[in-house]
Amino acid sequence: MKKIAPLLSLALIIFVFGLPGVNAQTAQDSIEPIDESKLPSKKEIINDSARYASNPFTDYNEAYYQVNRLNEQIGLPPKRFNLRTPQATLEHFVLKSRNGNYEEALYALNLNLLPQTTTKEEAAILAEKLYFVINQRVNIDWDALSDRPDGQIDISTTTNQAIAGKPRRSVVFGEVQLGERDIVMRVQRIRYKDYGALWLISANTVENIEPLYQEYGPRKLDKMMPEWSRVHFLGYQVWKFFGILVLLVLAWFFGKFVTYLIRKLLRKSKKIWIKHIANKLAKPAGILFGTLFFYILLDNLISLSGGVASIVYTSLIILIIGSITWFITRFVDYLMTYIAENKIGDVSEEENEEARKMLTYISVARRVVTFLVVIVGGYIIISQFRALEKVGISLLASAGVATVILGIAAQNTLGNIFAGLQIAITKPVRVGDTVIIKDDWGNVEEIGFTYMVVRTWDLRRLVVPLKYVISNIFENWSMTSSHQIRPIILYADYRVDVSKIRSEFEKMLEAEEDWDKDNPAVVEVVDMTEESVKIRALCSAKDARTTWKLHCALREKLIEYICQLEDGIYLSRTRVDISNPPQNRKNDQNNSSEAKDN
Repeated sequence: MKKIAPLLSLALIIFVFGLPGVNAQTAQDSIEPIDESKLPSKKEIINDSARYASNPFTDYNEAYYQVNRLNEQIGLPPKRFNLRTPQATLEHFVLKSRNGNYEEALYALNLNLLPQTTTKEEAAILAEKLYFVINQRVNIDWDALSDRPDGQIDISTTTNQAIAGKPRRSVVFGEVQLGERDIVMRVQRIRYKDYGALWLISANTVENIEPLYQEYGPRKLDKMMPEWSRVHFLGYQVWKFFGILVLLVLAWFFGKFVTYLIRKLLRKSKKIWIKHIANKLAKPAGILFGTLFFYILLDNLISLSGGVASIVYTSLIILIIGSITWFITRFVDYLMTYIAENKIGDVSEEENEEARKMLTYISVARRVVTFLVVIVGGYIIISQFRALEKVGISLLASAGVATVILGIAAQNTLGNIFAGLQIAITKPVRVGDTVIIKDDWGNVEEIGFTYMVVRTWDLRRLVVPLKYVISNIFENWSMTSSHQIRPIILYADYRVDVSKIRSEFEKMLEAEEDWDKDNPAVVEVVDMTEESVKIRALCSAKDARTTWKLHCALREKLIEYICQLEDGIYLSRTRVDISNPPQNRKNDQNNSSEAKDN
């Protein structure tokens, strides 16, 4: 076993990584391994006498695919065609195809995977089909295509020093979706015997021309339109603009019809929730189906190409995903509202603490789910466009600077959003709570992403930033319990009999239905002034609103009782002493005696 183990390990390594020195290629290419003993020296590579197609070691031997046959169906490319760089090869193919010269454009194709019976005419048709697909769906980034034989991109530095890189033998110039897979279009550098290395559109790309053409080839109206209607304006056939306009009108009417149909059918239902959901979802459903209708008609009737295709199909994808996102958010909004209105108790009753807690959770959950749906919808839109990957990479690279700028510009907004999350977690305030903020008394009506709405007792609405709620002191009368005790303050004369007031207050409290009997009747002298004593009576009820009504009613009755008690002699009063001093009394007596004598 000890002798067999190394052999098994070696076999496993060969199975996983393959034999060293052998490049995995298709059997049709019959790739030959590079003989390292024939690799040129540095002196041979930079030899000025080396010429294209004469010296087999002029090009970088490690930067091409070696094949033992090349385009036997049509023959080797003429020497007058420049196919030495990726950019030159694609320029040759595009320019020749644009001029309708497909017999010369086909020499930019690698036909090694096609049958040997393929004729030159059939190859020219393939070149025409490939050009149609590229013109329809591929936006070639010419700046990213190298114009060097080794496939590298020239890199300039501030020191103007050369940067060494690894030669490339395969370059991607486009990507097209075909069913469930992506077809990657490449140009590859190949070498055939002593002919020299050249760049051709890869054999795998050529092999997929037919299915790509079936998917993105001319549509029904393209084939039906007469020749006189194919007048070009700004490089585009004019009839296609009118055709798109007609399809837009048809799609608009179809969307309106779907909206009307949903509302008409669902409103006939006897269930109220179905009628409500019809009002909520009819419009986004109409937009969604109208957009899908336009997309299906356009995809089957009119073929678009170039920048117009990119704009139209990009707009359609954004509109479809946006409509689906809108549809889901409206559904979630209605679902949460329905639960809040029908499955939760009356939050106006402050003692219903569980209902207020559930309503707060639902309010926060609705906004969180809506936010997540919008984020997912935006991500799906971005993921449809590979061109945005560079934007994403750039954003990641500049994340630090962007974060600082965003933090400074949106400091208050971000602070309110984070404060909202903190409120949702710690729950210092909930929907339905009775609060006092800035001396205003009211009930919490709504908790949003960045603000809280308080409905005051006089039906005003206070819009309070959530950052203020977290950072400042405020009163929450319903945080732990809605039960409340309120004081009744009275002022009476020093001679008042407090025991009588206490006894009368107990009778009053017993007669009130709003009293919760959790706290006994309490009457106390809590302070005094130069003119009166300050009496405090305490009453309690189930919630703040009821307690307020109760204490107002009791205060009115207590005032009435003190006014009637011994004709109001115990009301608070101001005393003035007007009695005469002793000397003045003697003078008054003398004056009185003199008056009698006279």
